[in-house]
Amino acid sequence: QVQLVESGGGLVQAGGSLRLSCAASGLTFNAYLMGWFRQAPGKEREFVAAIRRSGSTTYYADSVKGRFTISRDNAKNTVYLQMNNLKPEDTAVYYCAATSSIYSYYYKEAYNYWGQGTQVTVSS
Repeated sequence: QVQLVESGGGLVQAGGSLRLSCAASGLTFNAYLMGWFRQAPGKEREFVAAIRRSGSTTYYADSVKGRFTISRDNAKNTVYLQMNNLKPEDTAVYYCAATSSIYSYYYKEAYNYWGQGTQVTVSS
């Protein structure tokens, strides 16, 4: 049974930082491209960042580029999202996801497995 478990969310003031973690089990972690998505109330789930299997290539939404960093530790079956200079508009539930596709990382429909999400709230 595949499980993705996020942690590290919380309440932070604007300009602050948080580090999200996503621990994976039940799958061959280094065979999956990993992504982070977020969903704010009343909005669609949107792409935030993704990282290829080896960790050599990363992708970011324009809204987080330069502030967020995605990384992975294949020995620990864990993917991370370091979030710096947080803004109130970053407030959302953050989800990690895994896809066996090597082509598509942007679309949520491409992902096979999802975590339960962790809440990030940024106060102004």
